Amino acid sequence: MIDMIFILLIFFIVTTVFVEETGVEVTRPEAAAAIQLERNSILIAVTADGSVIYGGRDIGVSGVSPIVRRLTLQEDLPVIIQADEGASHGVFARVYGEAKRAGAKSINFSTKR
Repeated sequence: MIDMIFILLIFFIVTTVFVEETGVEVTRPEAAAAIQLERNSILIAVTADGSVIYGGRDIGVSGVSPIVRRLTLQEDLPVIIQADEGASHGVFARVYGEAKRAGAKSINFSTKR
């Protein structure tokens, strides 16, 4: 009986998808329409003061391209940009451009619905 429990535990651990959060809270803008995206993705946050955050660290706009390039080498992961509604449109556009330049095939904008 205990061996069945261990087998189930191993199964759930192996099949679980882990999402790495950005490490910063942003106020996302509302949208009229939204779709559910994959849980396995690259999350990049843009704060109201223009900081670009990945994995709890401030990487700046120039840090987006190397991270996206490295993470999309093995698997074609979508990039999700979580921009604060008070963030500059210019910073968001530069982050989007860096992700595109790094080879991301799917770049999405996170909103609340």
